[in-house]
Amino acid sequence: MEKTCPEHGKYNELYWSDYDQYQRAEKYRKEGEGIDNPHTKTVKGCPQDCGICPNHRSHTGLAIIDVTNRCNLKCPVCFANAAAAGYVYEPTKQQIYEMLQNLRHTSPVPATALQFSGGEPTIREDLPELIRMAKDLGFRHVEVNTNGIRLAQSVDYCRTLDEAGVSTVYLQFDGLTKEVYEFTRGVDILDKKMKAIENCREAGLDSIVLVMTLVKGVNDHQLGDVIRFAVKNFDIVRCINVQPVSLCGRLPEEKREKMRITIPDFMRLCEEQTNGKVKVDDFYPVPTVVPIAQAIGALKNKRYVEFTAHPHCGMATYLFVEDGEITPITHYGNVDNFVKTMEKVYEEKQKGHDTRAKMRLLGALRHVNFGLLRKYIMPVLKTGSYEALGELQRESILLSSMHFMDPYNFDLDRVQSCCIHYAVPDGRIIPFCTMNSIHRPIIEKQLGIPISQWQKEHKQKIAAVA
Repeated sequence: MEKTCPEHGKYNELYWSDYDQYQRAEKYRKEGEGIDNPHTKTVKGCPQDCGICPNHRSHTGLAIIDVTNRCNLKCPVCFANAAAAGYVYEPTKQQIYEMLQNLRHTSPVPATALQFSGGEPTIREDLPELIRMAKDLGFRHVEVNTNGIRLAQSVDYCRTLDEAGVSTVYLQFDGLTKEVYEFTRGVDILDKKMKAIENCREAGLDSIVLVMTLVKGVNDHQLGDVIRFAVKNFDIVRCINVQPVSLCGRLPEEKREKMRITIPDFMRLCEEQTNGKVKVDDFYPVPTVVPIAQAIGALKNKRYVEFTAHPHCGMATYLFVEDGEITPITHYGNVDNFVKTMEKVYEEKQKGHDTRAKMRLLGALRHVNFGLLRKYIMPVLKTGSYEALGELQRESILLSSMHFMDPYNFDLDRVQSCCIHYAVPDGRIIPFCTMNSIHRPIIEKQLGIPISQWQKEHKQKIAAVA
């Protein structure tokens, strides 16, 4: 990617490190229709009008609410903490309720999946109440983005989250050696990660996503080890989500060339470090699933969330686990033919050919092998339910990578298709990468209070390294 800035001149930035995979991902592009009730007008142009503005092409696939920017760590790679910002941003319970309502009122597809994030959300004592509130308002999936320290301290706390209705623990998990955490988090907390997982297991909280911030030369050699760790803990680990480091935190600019790692790098490393059990071509871009959502929705006369993300935002595959061995979803069927058939289902339904659409749906199964996958895919196609999708997820591990943008690789085309959105107290809903690259410091400074004032009012420190 070549950019020109009036102030800083020309520069080049690595966007994707494999041109063939770049072109392959592009084939799965699906443009969204945006939302019917944008909250801001197009005035300054993208990305200044986020809110969501009329130029945005995707509705919310995953909503995020930062419930605090306080944290009990000071991570060098973090873009959202009070210690770095110099002020405390912590919406009230009423403000969070209003943000949840705002997300649920989005038309034509209300948000149904939510992440409480931060900072460190478990610092808030009312987090269980917030989870219950979100579930009561209609969010079927509510996850908590956490470093795991609070979970490692108490099985009872894990149980409290489970009883409140949390769907998933989105656990920061950068690797399996202390050196990794000393670099990414500034302190060795590997033992706390392991304890958090054990406490969740004991509490009956059986859905954990391992979230790996991938940094070249730091932990990129441990992808295979993390996959094998997930397989060993398959009873509780549902997903590995790898996030190539976004250089928008407190990382020195001169290190970006040394630390930049891309989605194709991730896929190649997975193939190398699993001895070919997971291959590069087993991965598909996020919008691959759009025809499935559209077809099922059309047959049931309703709209489901359509993940019309940009094709270069993320790649993923499902891994089925049996006797400790992994088999990618591509071994159980022809993904391309299955998706093409679902496109035809949608087309027939749009033309009013209901019987043809249903026959096409049945025909889609010929692209799926007998056995495990057919057992779990058919209920999803028949019911379109969150529960049926959950059963599929419990029989597999989702291995995914989402590369969030930073100011160096910022791409307006990607921004306008973003389906991961932050809700903020002033009524706006802001795409992930513009929030973290542009809007966050402005919003949080306006709504936050200086650290010294907060400490005086609450008589406690902002951060204490675990």
